[in-house]
Amino acid sequence: MNNEARELERLVWEQVEPRARQGDMAYIRELGSRLSEGLDAAVEQVRAYERGLARVVRTLALTPGRDSLVQLIRLLDEHGPFGRSGTDPRVIASLLAEAQQPADLAELLYDRMERDKLDELRACLFHELLLRGVDTEDFRPLRRWPLVRPGRHTLSWLPVDLRPFETGSPFPSRSINGGAGGAWTGLTAEGRLDPPTPRTTERSPLSDIATVEVHETIVAAPSAGDFGHFGAWVFALDAPVDPALVPALVPTLPMACVEGLGPSARFEIARRPLADIWQILFSTASMGGIYGQGAQGAFGRRATWWSLAGLGGAPLGASAEEVERHAMESTWFHFECDSDWFHNEIYDYGIAALSPDRRRIAVLAATDTD
Repeated sequence: MNNEARELERLVWEQVEPRARQGDMAYIRELGSRLSEGLDAAVEQVRAYERGLARVVRTLALTPGRDSLVQLIRLLDEHGPFGRSGTDPRVIASLLAEAQQPADLAELLYDRMERDKLDELRACLFHELLLRGVDTEDFRPLRRWPLVRPGRHTLSWLPVDLRPFETGSPFPSRSINGGAGGAWTGLTAEGRLDPPTPRTTERSPLSDIATVEVHETIVAAPSAGDFGHFGAWVFALDAPVDPALVPALVPTLPMACVEGLGPSARFEIARRPLADIWQILFSTASMGGIYGQGAQGAFGRRATWWSLAGLGGAPLGASAEEVERHAMESTWFHFECDSDWFHNEIYDYGIAALSPDRRRIAVLAATDTD
């Protein structure tokens, strides 16, 4: 605190109440003006420090080499973790995994005898490396991390190895000056099962049975990615449904995302392997859209698994193994359409999942324009 701020604080405590009793309200108002101006200046100064610190951290993290990594860790040991925008452990872990050598990261961050404050960074970095194809068995400190990591961390629920459908996950490509970008794949011609037009205008009599908890689970990926708008619906079927009938059923379901869709309006749908659905959801959660930076890789992975759990019908509180089984045995569809709900300007998609017993359909729709 500078001398001017201390003087203003002294005047507030010593003068405001006596001046009020004397009726000198102009003095109090003038003091308030000085405080407000000082606060605005202080806020802008804090923002300048935050921007500068974020650039320093980004530069050290994205400059390949052991020396830059050593200096970043020293900065974190002395002053971190920062927990501010651009310098929180999720972002730093993602930057490090993109630019630094796994061997150096394992040695300098995980092979440490002394206690420190970097467990959150290590938790995120472990999954960032895993998603990028690093075999943690090749590095003893990484191999030991799942055994010594802090308990009850939300990321500890995730598998400590990469599942087959998670391979090939998309990541942004970043530079010191910014320039983040990532892959986004729209609906392709492969596996298309568009129902013939004109489609029926008769609405399905099914009702949405999604509870609040299930809804929040299904939308975990777009929620983590700060997408503009998203929704989820679940329908219980009277009898098992053949997957071949799902493409015609989806546009008739009582969902806001297909409301008002005309019988000949564009409705495109394709059957997709789980790996394709994973990439859509992981891109959404980890990289986000135009409204945010996303949750990065580690928490993006967690949010994607949550969405898979809700869509595949895994019980609330299920283990990762149970979620994987439901996801592997479900039938997955990717759709797009020209209803009013979808803006079709940036990133828009719908995902439908037919449960393993074929008696439940869950739908997630997301648009990056609100």
